[in-house]
Amino acid sequence: MNRSAGNEANSDRHKLIVQYMEAGDRAKSTLNYQEASKMYEEAVNFQNKAETQTHLNPPRVEPSIKLGVCLCELARYKEAEDILTRCLEVACDEESKVEMDEALYVRALAALAALYQAQSKYDAAIKLHEKAIPIARTIQVSQTSLCLADYIAGYAETLRKSGDLPQAERYHREAQAIRTRAVEHNLCTELELAVSYTQLGCTLAGMQQHKEAHEQHHRALTLRYRYLDFSHGLVSESLNYCAESLCGLGRGREGIPLALHAVQIRKTIFGESHPAYAHALSVLASCYHAVGRSCDACDCLEKCLAICEVAFPRNHANLIPNLMSYGSALCSTGNLKNARSVYKRAIDIHQLNFKDGQNPQQLKKCKAEMDSLTERVLMERMEEMDENDTPSLSRVSFSTTATTTSCKSCGTDMSVLTAADIESKGTPVIVFTDIGRDVDDEMALVLLSSLKRKHMLNPIAVVTTLSPEKDRAHLARGSLDTMGMADVPVGVGGRGGVADGVELEVYEADHTWSSPSIHESGMDLACQALESVPSKSAQILCLASLSDMALLIQEHQDLFTDKVKEVVVMGGVMPMDSGDTLTPDTAYNNNCDMESAKFVYEKCQELGVPTATLSRWAAYGCPIRPQLLDELAKTKHMVAANIRRKSKDSLDQLWNKVILPPDHPKREKLPARCDVNWFYKTFCGTDEVPEELPLSIWLQVEKLNMYDPLAVLICVSSYRDEHFTSKTKTVNRIPHVVVGTSESDTGVSDRISLYKEYSHLFINALQASLHEPEMPLGSEKEPDILIEETTKIMSARSRAA
Repeated sequence: MNRSAGNEANSDRHKLIVQYMEAGDRAKSTLNYQEASKMYEEAVNFQNKAETQTHLNPPRVEPSIKLGVCLCELARYKEAEDILTRCLEVACDEESKVEMDEALYVRALAALAALYQAQSKYDAAIKLHEKAIPIARTIQVSQTSLCLADYIAGYAETLRKSGDLPQAERYHREAQAIRTRAVEHNLCTELELAVSYTQLGCTLAGMQQHKEAHEQHHRALTLRYRYLDFSHGLVSESLNYCAESLCGLGRGREGIPLALHAVQIRKTIFGESHPAYAHALSVLASCYHAVGRSCDACDCLEKCLAICEVAFPRNHANLIPNLMSYGSALCSTGNLKNARSVYKRAIDIHQLNFKDGQNPQQLKKCKAEMDSLTERVLMERMEEMDENDTPSLSRVSFSTTATTTSCKSCGTDMSVLTAADIESKGTPVIVFTDIGRDVDDEMALVLLSSLKRKHMLNPIAVVTTLSPEKDRAHLARGSLDTMGMADVPVGVGGRGGVADGVELEVYEADHTWSSPSIHESGMDLACQALESVPSKSAQILCLASLSDMALLIQEHQDLFTDKVKEVVVMGGVMPMDSGDTLTPDTAYNNNCDMESAKFVYEKCQELGVPTATLSRWAAYGCPIRPQLLDELAKTKHMVAANIRRKSKDSLDQLWNKVILPPDHPKREKLPARCDVNWFYKTFCGTDEVPEELPLSIWLQVEKLNMYDPLAVLICVSSYRDEHFTSKTKTVNRIPHVVVGTSESDTGVSDRISLYKEYSHLFINALQASLHEPEMPLGSEKEPDILIEETTKIMSARSRAA
């Protein structure tokens, strides 16, 4: 081969190397280290095939360094160490023909130091950093050098991991100052600052400076919301650390929605066997533990530790914080023996990884807990005369069996409310829901979270009804948690009038949570909730079949009469002039169990407990446009995304029932009046039905009716007075109100004003639960603009009608 042909071949290889490097960089930027490592490995292979090494040697080291970094992220430590060590050996070999420049030499030092840090080899990592930093300061003379900031921050992270927090803080603040200057000089985007905010936040958290730690993490989250897609791994990192810092501030309930979203993102990106996913589970566990749901915390930590045992080398230092959290959670469940074993193992691992004086606070805390538990276990043995052997201390089995069966604290204690509590927290309300049948139950919970934040309503229990009632409880638990209401207990109600052996559908959701804290008896939970409130102070909100409500009155009539000030029903009644009392009509919720519905209305009027009924006519009076669901989904909240997705599914399912004959069993409890003509008029805004009916109706839908959210709104007297009109039937001198008595009397005072009200409440609830300071990038319109546009359309249609 002549010289010209050889040069051309090398040039082609060089182009391919560049392409592979660029592909690797793109994959790495999205944290896809698996794909990035493949690309860098291809670049290395092509370098090895180069016939001429002239001018190609320094770049040859670069893909090797990047490959080593990716392998470290994938916990392939041995391979990474071989590659990075070889890079440094080549650089230090005086006989080597490779002339590595100082910048690449420093990168190789820093990469190997990060690898040692990941393996808990802190002394070795510090030595490499201390060799790299002075060289970096010499060659990176600019005070805005991002490379220098990265090296200094890497050193600070190793110091943090080794327990030298004051020094770590000093170097992280220096790195942050450099990055800040770089942003001010337009040398990089604000995203670089997010890195410093995160690293300094973690350091401050370790120093128990939780307030400033949260400020730093929230700044990082704000920037990442602004510039990155919500599903990006760095967004999940900030969600995770914000949740952790909120937990440190005693605001674990607020941290749970953030932690749940971080878990879901990391599960999607990294899979269920990656340490990043394990860390998200650990943070979620801390948040659950902080709100008293220790059994949930144990479940999360058992999964976390099982992952870490495989992903990390045996007795890795990263296990220690998770073991400490697990020990604390076990202690709260009353499982003292296992808790003691867990702390013992944490101490053993600490002594294997740290020298005397390194990270002393961690060791001190473990020993204090160990001593305390030893005393408590001995006292327990003496009291119970328990001669069972203590489990092996060398390695703990992470099993839910030991924790859930002996759980003494899962956040189920019902605190007693006073009149002052009601004044400050809002009206206590118990909710009966058939969530999972259609999306408006879940939207009602979203709205409820907004009113809880405003201290207007205080949900003290949620009971799921309608078979399969337990699956609905799992969905309700997850929905409440993601909306920041992890402290609201959930109980399993009855079948809701559904025959034994028949189970209706419950839609799927990523946030469904099979929690050990769910009460097996929703009736017991409702009674506990009523017992916790002052006389005539609680509302009961019925968004489902009235079967459970009837049972509550039947079995606990005195408690019901004493504590309940009003029963709010999403349903309907017969024309008010048809008799001296109110009687239920054929609304779906009534129809599920008509005998129970009749009993509830009859007993409430007999016992003098006021009722407020919101009918379907009210929902028809203020429909929403599907575009609002699109906008809510842009918050990227998992509940909003699921509501948007399931709305289409629910409409299609309803449509498939509507087109069946009136007596068809697959219509379930759907009233005969709900036919094709009704559907087109209700959801498509027209009386014209096409000759050929479509298989999917979604594209023709122009309005959606939200029944249950409106029922939530009328629980608040100020909203009821401002946005609704009602008719009253007085029975035994007690008023019973009905909102929406006919198509011409919907009970909605001003549909535009009402639409604006609940649209803002929806958006605010979703944003607040994710601590979003603004609509994320990708939202085409601000909420106000969207609402204004929609209300103009609604106004025009009202005038046309």
